[in-house]
Amino acid sequence: MSDNEIEAPTLSRESEKLRALENIEVEMSVEVGRTEISISDLLRLNEGSVVELDRLAGEPLDILVNGTMIAKGEVVMVGERFGIRFSDIVDPEKRVDKI
Repeated sequence: MSDNEIEAPTLSRESEKLRALENIEVEMSVEVGRTEISISDLLRLNEGSVVELDRLAGEPLDILVNGTMIAKGEVVMVGERFGIRFSDIVDPEKRVDKI
């Protein structure tokens, strides 16, 4: 048997496993940045307040799926809505290690 004959059934089984997962919904979020704030400072916030984040302007944003970072990206306009353009995808093996 050649390598191709051995790999073909494996690829087919892997494709079937992935197809079974296609309809599972996940939550995708984009994180602009984070900060720690005391409750007293939080209670003093009002309209017009500014909270400094740990991210520099122009720095890529974190794209998370179910709380796990899968990529970095940037905000874009899609018509009148915001969108996100993926720039750096996290290696899938590293993603699995964090789960």
